[in-house]
Amino acid sequence: MIKRYTRKQMEEIWSDLNKFRLWLRVELAVCKAWHRLGKIPASVLEEIEKRVYVDEKVLEKMEEYERKYRHDVLAFVSAIGEQIPQYSQYFHMGLTSSDVVDTALALQLIEALNLILQDIEKVLEKLKELALEHKETVMMGRTHGVHAEPITLGLKFLSWYEELKRNKERLLQALENISYGKLSGAVGTYSNLHPEVEKLALEELGLKVEPVSTQIVPRDRHAQVMYALASTACALERFATEIRHLQRTEVLELMEPFKEGQRGSSAMPHKKNPIHAERLCGLARLIRANLLAALENIPLWHERDISHSSAERIILPDSTIALDYMLNLFLEMLNGLVINKGRMIRNLELSHNLYASSKVLVKLMEKGLPRDKAYDIVQRCAMRSWQEDIPFERALLEDEEVSQYITPQEIKEVLDPKSFLKHIDTIYHRCL
Repeated sequence: MIKRYTRKQMEEIWSDLNKFRLWLRVELAVCKAWHRLGKIPASVLEEIEKRVYVDEKVLEKMEEYERKYRHDVLAFVSAIGEQIPQYSQYFHMGLTSSDVVDTALALQLIEALNLILQDIEKVLEKLKELALEHKETVMMGRTHGVHAEPITLGLKFLSWYEELKRNKERLLQALENISYGKLSGAVGTYSNLHPEVEKLALEELGLKVEPVSTQIVPRDRHAQVMYALASTACALERFATEIRHLQRTEVLELMEPFKEGQRGSSAMPHKKNPIHAERLCGLARLIRANLLAALENIPLWHERDISHSSAERIILPDSTIALDYMLNLFLEMLNGLVINKGRMIRNLELSHNLYASSKVLVKLMEKGLPRDKAYDIVQRCAMRSWQEDIPFERALLEDEEVSQYITPQEIKEVLDPKSFLKHIDTIYHRCL
């Protein structure tokens, strides 16, 4: 992921320094397990733990070895082996490369997912605050982009809150499902290891044992992580798309923050564009596309091939980095969101109160009219209102059939936007 969309904490998680330190952590956990089984003397384990390390100079040494070996794990093992020449026979004993790589990758993904879950908590807290603050802020609800019936802005925020809660649960499930390692050797049969080594080492690392591994941890686990990331990104895209629409000049009910000194266009000084919302939509496409690669990583040849490896080196860092950035950008947008209540009221009136057509329909049905007949009457009045650019109330009052069944007071009551929102407390109680 390019620097522009990379936050420092997530960048450090996916740094080579952190990756190789996690590899070393896995190797040391295996050494401790071998010690407990009597294969490594206590004095030797103590020396190994004291001497081995990974820093920038060690990374340079690994790069040197990798240019020669064309194999990153062997480069790592050789570079660390130089730190313990008299004990190197105990290092990486019985392991295959994927034992280290897959187990460390689980640790790395746990770090990344925990950071994303922290981000989500902050966004959820803000959405809940906005949902409560704007519970009574009436605005037009739209379907197909067209006026439908009144809702409140708080209800919109509450919908976002609930969707993000579901994505939090998906991420938690993915976190649980990725917290598995494997230390079972070349094709998963423990030919040069003992299952107890795996059990003890993974306990040390806080991971669970992959029940049936091949040379790798099965990639459906990683695909589930990618789905949770993609689903969360799609949710943010939905929220951002809504802000983009509501910021249009013709609507102008919401606007993302525009800071002092900010400029919106190189040619048009008046412009305030929804650039952050559009950026969220673009990055969501990237994460969504990466999900396909994760799904295609599942069917590998036999006990393994490495066609998944090259893809994962890109999609897992890039997707977690991008989502971490997206969540924090969205939070920034919410914190500075401009809410134009006056425009919301004006927009409610644009369609002559035609949003009340459903209530008029129901009122006529309650008076005993067959549904189709009632529908034709209301549609006739609605079309007259729209075509003649007159208030819906006037069209209803002047219609002879309507006046036979509904009084002027009843018409006035059904036109009140608040009459549509009498059950909003029930929805809020369900969620909060």
